Amino acid sequence: MLFFSVCVIATISTAVNRYCIIFATINRLLACNDYVVVVALDFSKAFDDVRHSTLLAKMAQLNLPDIVFNWLVDYLRGHEHCTRYNGAMLAMFPITASIVQDSAVGPALYVVNAADLTTVSSTNHLVNTRTTLIIPASNIGTRADELDHIELWSAVNNLKLNRRKSTEIVFVDSRRIRSVALPSPLSRVSRVSSMKMLGITVTETLSMAEHVKALIHNCASPLYALRVLRSLGLNDAALQTVYRAVVVTRLTYAISAWWGFIIIIIITKNLYSALSHSP
Repeated sequence: MLFFSVCVIATISTAVNRYCIIFATINRLLACNDYVVVVALDFSKAFDDVRHSTLLAKMAQLNLPDIVFNWLVDYLRGHEHCTRYNGAMLAMFPITASIVQDSAVGPALYVVNAADLTTVSSTNHLVNTRTTLIIPASNIGTRADELDHIELWSAVNNLKLNRRKSTEIVFVDSRRIRSVALPSPLSRVSRVSSMKMLGITVTETLSMAEHVKALIHNCASPLYALRVLRSLGLNDAALQTVYRAVVVTRLTYAISAWWGFIIIIIITKNLYSALSHSP
């Protein structure tokens, strides 16, 4: 239970850090650009297609102790798979690609594998383990080149960039600029007006209104369940424990990263209202 709690806290902390990096970059670029384009890249079966030989070649370039590197080699080798159909089983074949996403080392191995993916232009940014491309208005002409470069890197690394599942959003600072001519949409990439990044929904004007409304909506069922539990005789101490575990944690997930974007009216009418429904 303690190990699970530590893992959950570490996961949330990592998400908050990534989210802060993304929006610190966007805000910094918006200060001197009319708009900022963000492309959320989708790599089909990214963890399943990481080639072991390519990954280990990149790991060998790191300053790792031999015992650690040898352990990783041993961890990745010796796995096989086969197909069983209609009572018959085919021959066993070695597994030469894929890393387990939910394992302790899986995410770290993926980060190492993606570390050599860079942008064509030094003024563009690849963040969030190289899955979020940020391009300022001053560099908008490099969008196509950046995606072509990412597709080429993907092919070399046994991955596939799925353009049709990738999405693009154009952020503008509505407080500073009332109207701006936006760039044309990317080919085979959908443009959206709001995007969910690391579990947090943000609109093209950097508004968190949709995120707060979704939070309040998602808390309706747990609050109803708490009322049912109270009617069945659950004591107040237990109700408070369940409320903090189910409702408060949901409302405050990564809150340090998005709280500053909330306007005071939304806070007053929605978020505080939900918190006041404590059983």
